Amino acid sequence: MVSKTITLTNAQGFHMRPAGVFANAMAKYKSDITIKFNGNDVNGKSLMNIIAACIKCGSTIELVCDGADENEALQAAIELIESGLGE
Repeated sequence: MVSKTITLTNAQGFHMRPAGVFANAMAKYKSDITIKFNGNDVNGKSLMNIIAACIKCGSTIELVCDGADENEALQAAIELIESGLGE
């Protein structure tokens, strides 16, 4: 298991489009992807769960990846968030 705490910087947070970009990118990995936010564990491969978490710009989240390709998944997740999720 690997993890990293990161701050969401895109202006709209995890609304529909960036949440979809993130969930689709994470679906390619075998590892479990969890977003820890406000005491909740959110499935990083579920568009609806990500949207329901109401993660706004400036929120600090912990990305946790656990599985065979956990390092690659975590690196991809970090790069997506740091790039602003395409916005």
